[in-house]
Amino acid sequence: MLSPEFGHFTLALACCLAGAQFIIPLMGSKVKNNRLMALASPLAWGQFFALALAFACLITAAITDDFSVQNILQNSAADKPLLYKITGVWGNHEGSILLWAFILAFFGAIVSAYSEHLPLSLRAKVIAIMGGSAAGFELFCLTTSNPFLRVWPAPLDGQGMNPLLQDPGLAFHPPILYMGYVGFSVPFAFAVAALLEGKVDAAWGRWVRPWTVLAWALLTCGIALGSWWSYYVLGWGGYWFWDPVENASLLPWLTGTALLHSALVVEKREALKVWTILLAIGTFSLSLSGTFLVRSGILNSVHAFASDPARGVFILLLLAVISGGALLLFAWRAPTLTQTGIFTFFSREGSIVLNNILLCTMAAVVLTGTLYPPFIQLINGQTLSVGKPFFDNALIPIALVLFLAMAIGPVIAFKKGNLKQTAKTLSVAALISIPCIIIAFIYLHQILPSLATGLCVWIILSACSDFIKHIALFKTSLGNTINRMAGLPRSFYATYIAHIGVAITVLGIVGMAASQQKIVEVPINTTIHLAGYDWTLTNITDRQGPNYIATEAVIKVSKDGQPITWMVPARHYFQRQQQVVTDVAIHTNFVSDLYAVLGDSKNSTQATPLFVLRLHYNPLAPWIWIGGLIMAIGGFITLTDRRFRVGSPAHRKKAKDI
Repeated sequence: MLSPEFGHFTLALACCLAGAQFIIPLMGSKVKNNRLMALASPLAWGQFFALALAFACLITAAITDDFSVQNILQNSAADKPLLYKITGVWGNHEGSILLWAFILAFFGAIVSAYSEHLPLSLRAKVIAIMGGSAAGFELFCLTTSNPFLRVWPAPLDGQGMNPLLQDPGLAFHPPILYMGYVGFSVPFAFAVAALLEGKVDAAWGRWVRPWTVLAWALLTCGIALGSWWSYYVLGWGGYWFWDPVENASLLPWLTGTALLHSALVVEKREALKVWTILLAIGTFSLSLSGTFLVRSGILNSVHAFASDPARGVFILLLLAVISGGALLLFAWRAPTLTQTGIFTFFSREGSIVLNNILLCTMAAVVLTGTLYPPFIQLINGQTLSVGKPFFDNALIPIALVLFLAMAIGPVIAFKKGNLKQTAKTLSVAALISIPCIIIAFIYLHQILPSLATGLCVWIILSACSDFIKHIALFKTSLGNTINRMAGLPRSFYATYIAHIGVAITVLGIVGMAASQQKIVEVPINTTIHLAGYDWTLTNITDRQGPNYIATEAVIKVSKDGQPITWMVPARHYFQRQQQVVTDVAIHTNFVSDLYAVLGDSKNSTQATPLFVLRLHYNPLAPWIWIGGLIMAIGGFITLTDRRFRVGSPAHRKKAKDI
């Protein structure tokens, strides 16, 4: 039953349902017909189930080695492990677009299930906007990226997948990343619906915040997983290379971080309404533009999916319709949104405004550095390279100011802060941070990373100081302290957990500035000294893998004569693709990493063959991904806050109305 033809049919059915999901509820809202508006939810569920069947058909074709399907022929093989037959479905252009559409339909169904407390008109508009976005991607699948195309005659075996993608980390990286990308479609739909309704208030802010936090947390997980993959698979010894595709994922993360903060101001003060609407549109637009950059062929990347101009043109048109239409609506309707909240500059809201300015400035710098080279090449044909020095020099000063705001902002009260009380809360943390800057400078001999170290320590300590103040630790009885802890909202904990996660990640990045490495060409039984460790190459062996031949080096690592660990870096040769993939060996104690890479052998036919080793000592490197995980945990804890489960806030009546 789950044949490719059935999958093609259900994909077409999903596209029709998505079109109906877009048109019918909007018509119902226009003519005030509750029955038509109520159809939004069943249409969303129908589209989701149709796409689930289409996706199941493609997975079935992959598992059963149906090489009559062009997508399976080009990206799979009979000897490929089962896990990668399944995950390889989205490791290519056609499958990844189908996954994108499926996740978009999934969010549409979930929104319809968890939005029953919304006004019917707003709910219908939100689900309709999501249906229109999904219809565009499903039409893209059917026209230029059909994953169910047949070939005849069917070969006996496939061409196999890119060996770089045959890894557990990258197998699960795209779905998580896509859930973050697509998750921002919900705030986008709320923003467009609010423009159509002509109303943004505290209730809207509370409705949109959990969806923003969910998308942000998932995108954080996806970016961290992709960074970890590049660290331990590519074998370059780093964590972020300012690759254009990496930048494409960073851009919506930066603006999405600004969005989740500004939505809080809408909820608390009914201020920043227009700005928050624009951020919601801009964040999802950047998610879509990232898809265009990866698939249009205008950017070169180690993990770009496709270079078909026709596909790039289609996505560009889709981006113009979705984002351009939303921006035109914004230009028309935004002036009708009145601002009602008032706050001083020195307040929590004021710090969030500064946070937004800095984050959007960073996004503008990254966007400029990513798009300027292809733009110049398009204009005059010259090749221009914008790399790590540009991004580091442009972003680090802005980031330092952002870290300063992160330390101070959460401690300030809403509406109007108390400068004296804030200084008292932060003073101890600031005094402790100053020696940290000095110590970091002694080791790093660089002023900006040293300042970043001190500011990150300040962020962590100021969070602890404010927490101690809220629970009145040592100032009241233990029972009262525990009651105070239990009474704090979970979003309070989540804010500080996420900020501490950012600080830990930055400390890990700063630690990498003190990394040490050696590239050596040595025979077996040679010892290399690096960072106080003795690395001894004891053996080189070959073994047969499932669909590759592995050459493995055995390295004994010791310190002061005491054995620490055995490391086995390898090189996997995939015969079908005639491609070599490194398998990095990493030993970590969660404070530092020992990192070994096996290079090409030299003079292997000689009596004493030489082997190339690249050895690294990376202090604080694990903190980069530990901090990312802590950030995501903070986001997920926010979703458990009771305020997001009880519906919209009730407005108190004014005294004169009672």
